Amino acid sequence: MRVLVLGCGGIGGTVAAHLLAQGLDVVAVTRNPTVVQAVNSRGFLLRGVGGDRRVAGQATQGIPPGSYDLVLLATQPTDLLDAARQALPQLAPDGALVCLPNGLPEERLLTLVGDPGRVLGAIVGWGASMPEPGVFERTSEGGFVLGRLDGRRDPRLERLAALLGGLAPVELSDNVRGARWSKLAINCAISSLGTLGGDRLGVLMRYRHVRRLALEVMSEVVAVARAEGVVLPKVAGAIDLEWLALTEEERRVKGSLSLAAKHALLLMVGLKYRRLRSSMLAAIERGRPPAVDYLNGEITARAQRHRLDTPVNAMLTARIHALGRGEGKPGHERLLELYAQTRPTAEG
Repeated sequence: MRVLVLGCGGIGGTVAAHLLAQGLDVVAVTRNPTVVQAVNSRGFLLRGVGGDRRVAGQATQGIPPGSYDLVLLATQPTDLLDAARQALPQLAPDGALVCLPNGLPEERLLTLVGDPGRVLGAIVGWGASMPEPGVFERTSEGGFVLGRLDGRRDPRLERLAALLGGLAPVELSDNVRGARWSKLAINCAISSLGTLGGDRLGVLMRYRHVRRLALEVMSEVVAVARAEGVVLPKVAGAIDLEWLALTEEERRVKGSLSLAAKHALLLMVGLKYRRLRSSMLAAIERGRPPAVDYLNGEITARAQRHRLDTPVNAMLTARIHALGRGEGKPGHERLLELYAQTRPTAEG
C-alpha cells in the first residue's frame, strides 16, 4: 500500500512519522521548503505524548508521480480542495481521500469527488503542533473516529483503521457527520478562543469568563446542528454537547448548580488538554490566513439559512480575521473585550 500525506504541520507530520515507523511506503508533502530541508537532513523528530524519538524519512514539496491507495489530507482547511485536486489524478482506482482537517471537510470534498466511498472521514481527537521545522510535538492524547458520510463500511475504511490504529485508538462510526459536528462545536470554542487569547488551553480555561464564552459558542453550534437535523454523539464518549448547551434559564441567571457543573466540566477539559495550542494561532504567526471561516464562520453562514442568531461565533470570526490582517495582537485582554461586548448574553 502506498500512502500520500499532504501537509506536514503538527498533525500531518506526526501521522506521517508514525506510518513510516510501521514500515509503510509513505510520501510526505509540504509546501514549506524549510520543513522539507529539516526533515530530509535529520528525519521526523517526535516529542511529547508517547516519548521523544527520531523517525527516518523524507519530505518533498511536490507530489511524486505514481498511484496512491490512500491520500491523507492534513492541510489547513483553506487548502483542502486545492490539495485534493492535485492528488485526485494519482489516486488508485480503489483508493480514497482521507479528511483530517477540522470543520466539515467531508461535505466539501464530496462536492468535488461525488462518490462517498472515495471520501473517508478521520476525526482527530488528539492535539499536535510543530514548534520548529521538522519537530512534531504531540500535545494531548486521544484517538480517531473514522467513517463515511453515508454511514457504510467498506474495505478502504477497514484498511485505514488498521493503519491509524498503530498511532492511536480507532473508532468506526456510522454517524461521522454527527461526530464532525460535535468536534466542530469544541473547535469553535477551543481553537478560536485560543487564537484570540494567544495562549494554551490550560491557561485560558482557568478563567470563568473564558469558560462562559466557550459555553456560549458551543450552545450556538448545537442550535445550528439541531436545525440541520444532525444527531450529536458525545465527544470522546464523555462530553455531551446537548447537555452542555446553555438553557434559556441558565442564560438569565448569574449562577446555578447546573452552570457550576458545566464550568467544572470545562475545567476538566482544560486540564486534560492543557498543552493544546490553536493551529489558527500558529497560522497567523506564520503569516498565513486563519481558517476561521471553516469553523465559526461556517456556523454563522449556516445559521443565516435557518434564521438563527449566533452573535458570539460571528464576533469571533470578525476578530480572528482582524488578527490575520495584522490588526492588533492576540492576548487575554481580547477575550475580556469580547466577554464585555457579548453581555448580557454572557452574564452567567
